[in-house]
Amino acid sequence: MVKNSFISVISQKENRGSVEFQVFSFTTKIKRLTSHLELHKKDFSSQRGLRKILGKRQRLLAYLSKKNRGRYIELIDKLDIREIEIKIEA
Repeated sequence: MVKNSFISVISQKENRGSVEFQVFSFTTKIKRLTSHLELHKKDFSSQRGLRKILGKRQRLLAYLSKKNRGRYIELIDKLDIREIEIKIEA
């Protein structure tokens, strides 16, 4: 679950375009859609939307991991999400 202190810090941030805020908002949408899909298992349009949001969050986390590893580690710790695997291009 998202820690309450982090929610207040992120929601009071003026910079709503920051990567941290975007990942936070995607995480809340993911939690809301996941609980919806537990009740409505055959809602395929919501499943598609969930997959799209998961992909967007993964791309943002990959970007943050490459640009600033410290902010990335702090963010995934506070949001209590797993670390992503970064695809290395050969």
